[in-house]
Amino acid sequence: MIDINLLREDPKKIKKAVADKQLDPALVETALKLDEKWRELVGQVQELRTQRNEAAKNKDIEKGKEVKVKLQEVEPQLAKIEKETKRALLKLPNLPTDDVKVGKNDTENEIVRKWGEPTKFDFEPKAFWELGESLGIIDTERAAKVSGTRFFYLKGDGVLLDQAIVAYALETLAKEGFTPVIPPVLIKKDMMGAMGYLENGGEEDMYVLGEDGLILVGTSEQSIGPMHSGEVLSAKNLPLRYAGYSTCFRREAGSYGKDTRGSLRVHQFNKVEMFSFTKGEDSDKEHEFLLSLEEKFLQALELPYQLIKMCTGDLGSPAARKYDLEAWFPSEGKYRELTSTSNCTDYQSRSLNIKYQDGGETKFVHTLNGTAFSQRPILAILENFQQKDGSVAIPKVLQKWMGKEKIEIKNG
Repeated sequence: MIDINLLREDPKKIKKAVADKQLDPALVETALKLDEKWRELVGQVQELRTQRNEAAKNKDIEKGKEVKVKLQEVEPQLAKIEKETKRALLKLPNLPTDDVKVGKNDTENEIVRKWGEPTKFDFEPKAFWELGESLGIIDTERAAKVSGTRFFYLKGDGVLLDQAIVAYALETLAKEGFTPVIPPVLIKKDMMGAMGYLENGGEEDMYVLGEDGLILVGTSEQSIGPMHSGEVLSAKNLPLRYAGYSTCFRREAGSYGKDTRGSLRVHQFNKVEMFSFTKGEDSDKEHEFLLSLEEKFLQALELPYQLIKMCTGDLGSPAARKYDLEAWFPSEGKYRELTSTSNCTDYQSRSLNIKYQDGGETKFVHTLNGTAFSQRPILAILENFQQKDGSVAIPKVLQKWMGKEKIEIKNG
């Protein structure tokens, strides 16, 4: 949620941010009108409560009854407007930072830098789904039979590779001061809303359990962020860093017809997610730190990649700045997204009411997230480390967990 005082003092700035994120600036006018009505009703209620107290003090029974009737009329109006105002404020996105390029969509994102040369072979490279099937480690056909499209069975050495990546990520992050967490994968709807993911169509990509008021997380950051809701943290404990490992669920509602073959865009996958709570003045530095870790991971896996900085039109509602790391996929001859990291400033902490004590003052923390590993790196490894005989070499950094140097085709 944005700072209500900023909305009141500089609505033009908010309107520009909303427009830059390709949302309707009319959302700002709606929020302003509701806020004005809310303040008006708050004043009325406060005045009536003062009158009630005076009537009680003066033992004026008739006046007390009169005020009670008015309060019974106005207080429900205030409660209703308060909910509507909060909902309107949640629809307003976080403001992009000044260094973010204004653009309409992903076609206007910036390529910041590249690392490594695109992998080339002296044979025709196979796609990850072909390799996964021939190696017997990815089975989409049987998964479709059991669960439908966009699901897959990960088997044999595929599971070992997945767990090797997770082990490497958690070992590295623990050394960097991250606390490993296995969080709940079902969270309350109001907590998801406070994280800024429900408004402006966000719910369409989620699995919602209406009867229970719960939602399956699409990333563990969505359940780690609310961990400290309603708390005041100590400044000396910041940055507070978590490494969440969980299964994630996405409907992929906006990707109809895209990547339907294989296991790139799927409804269920595992992921190690970094999450930080920081002081406001430290959040830009923390964002660069998370980005450096993501690059460190991909470089350790020897995966060629490019770093992309999102333009305003490709930022989600909570993000003020976001980077994507895209790895090279030889079979397609292009880069595909593997990880991302976002600085959400104090947008989420305002809704969740997470502050920190700094001397005699309390301030809202800043929240940041970044992918350490999902299961997509497995696909990039298959493509970039494939051998002419159909086997796949294992990156050196993972071999101690795998106990082998390559994944080979099993006869029969």
